[in-house]
Amino acid sequence: MVDVFSGRFLLNKHGRAVDADQALENKVVGLYFSAAWCSLCRDFTPVLGDFYRALVEDAKRPAPFEVVFVSSDRSPEEMLAYMHDLHGDWLALPFHDPLKHELKKRYNITAIPKLVIVKQTGEVITDKGRKQIRERGLNCFRNWLEGANVFQNFCA
Repeated sequence: MVDVFSGRFLLNKHGRAVDADQALENKVVGLYFSAAWCSLCRDFTPVLGDFYRALVEDAKRPAPFEVVFVSSDRSPEEMLAYMHDLHGDWLALPFHDPLKHELKKRYNITAIPKLVIVKQTGEVITDKGRKQIRERGLNCFRNWLEGANVFQNFCA
C-alpha cells in the first residue's frame, strides 16, 4: 500500500497531516469507502471502530493494521464531521485528493460502504472486509495477515 500512497499525506481523525509512507509501512491496510450521508455506512462505521480499537488501540501489541477512509461525502466539512463523530482513530485520504477516484476505479467500487483489505503492494486480500468483520469479528484479521506477507509481531 505504501506504493499507492507513496509521497502522499493522509489525515488523522483530527485533520492533521500524517506521512502515508510511515503510517502504512508493513501493515495490512483496509480501504474504507464510505460517506456520512449513507445510512449503511453510519451503521457499519462504529462496528469497524470497535474492530480497529480492539486490534490497534487497546491491544498490548498493536496489530499491523491501518484503515484509510476514502470519502464519498459531499464536502470536506461533511467528511471531517463524519470522521470526528463516528470514525475510529484511523486515517483518511484528503477530500480533494484525486487519488480517491483512481482508488474507486482500481478496486471497482460501485456501492458503499465497502472495506477492501489490501497488501503493501495494493493487491487485494479480500473485498469483503465488511462482511467478514460482521460474521467473524477479530478472527478474520489472522487470515488477512496470512495473505498480506508482512512482518508480524502480533498475537490474538
